[in-house]
Amino acid sequence: MRILSLLLALLLPLPLAAQEAVHGGPVRALAVAEDGGLASAGFDQAIILWAPDGLRAQAVLRWHQGAVNALAALPGGGLASSGEDGLVALWPPRPGPEPARVLTGHDGPVAGLAANGGRLASASWDGTARIWDLLGSAARVLLGHQGQVNAVAFRSDGMVATAGFDGTLRLWPEGEAPRTLAEFGLPLNALAALPHGLLAVGGAEGALRLVAPDGAVREVQAGARPIVALAASPDGTQLAAAGLGGSVTVWEVARLRLRHTLEGPGLPVWSVAWAPDGNSLFTGGTDRRVRRWNAATGRPMGPVEGPAAEAVPAGLHPQGARAFRACAACHALTADAPPMAGPHLHGIFGRRMGSLPGYAYSERLSRGDIVWTRETVADLFTRGPDEVTPGTRMPIQTVGNAEELSALLDFLEAATR
Repeated sequence: MRILSLLLALLLPLPLAAQEAVHGGPVRALAVAEDGGLASAGFDQAIILWAPDGLRAQAVLRWHQGAVNALAALPGGGLASSGEDGLVALWPPRPGPEPARVLTGHDGPVAGLAANGGRLASASWDGTARIWDLLGSAARVLLGHQGQVNAVAFRSDGMVATAGFDGTLRLWPEGEAPRTLAEFGLPLNALAALPHGLLAVGGAEGALRLVAPDGAVREVQAGARPIVALAASPDGTQLAAAGLGGSVTVWEVARLRLRHTLEGPGLPVWSVAWAPDGNSLFTGGTDRRVRRWNAATGRPMGPVEGPAAEAVPAGLHPQGARAFRACAACHALTADAPPMAGPHLHGIFGRRMGSLPGYAYSERLSRGDIVWTRETVADLFTRGPDEVTPGTRMPIQTVGNAEELSALLDFLEAATR
């Protein structure tokens, strides 16, 4: 496939060999074409397309209004993308600034995509999954999960499988009633298809499970933090599991035996994908980098370093600077910084929420009925964004330590002037 023969006007020289921070926010999704071309997408609303030879960044696509959560390589060199805006975009092999086709119907963020020949499946937080005929007929809507659907895959026999927040793994036979293949009681975040009808699911408690067509389950604890991405090697003999703990584990499927642990900078890893030859794999995470690993040795192909720390101007609170690191993945301190997942914070104190030009705010923030002051920012991190601004796209996080919160506020007051 040729997804990376692109318009020269979109060229972006970003060498992966140096492990540059290529996205303005966490790298949420990866997809690999048959020719080895790689696409990455993130919370910064951008899709970056990489050439197969040497992983030179070829183009940046900015179209989605919100974080891009999922990618899938399509037959013939195309690419599908989806995200927070609930839209599924279909890109041709030589993409321009607009997708060739947009699939609509979901009422919430689309968290997962899977392609199989002329079919595309999508999983959404609106509680449904959909199967799209890429030749143009109406989509089949899959109803049954109680809550958001987090992942979707085509089983080796072509049957669609979904995994959701309700802890169920479901199958959707064509022309038959859906059935629950397995139920685990805790949210399922990731799903991957393996040979012989086997499915791999990753759970919120860090458990990795292999589920056979008859519902038999083999299980191993892959880590203490949630698994958020799974990818099977091209031959189906190995499985990579990425999690919020900051490492990626690679498993031998036949015996469910750990082969390697890929140790990065210790920040959450959101995405993983294999090269077509199975000799290497790619990961993307909170540090905004795309990394390549040797599948045989488990070692990085190039240096593995944490994100370079910004120089903190003299006089700023060092404890506050450390606390801000959790915010730095999505927010810049200066107005001239590259686009990121969230708006920049320059001049935030005294600014009305949802008022920064050029940023697509959530409906709640767009009301603009809060002015950001030391007191309102403190309230945001005390009660949490989900309480202060319901429906916000901001990750749910609080600062429970009063001393740390005061230090963060001191830092922000000085750093955003």
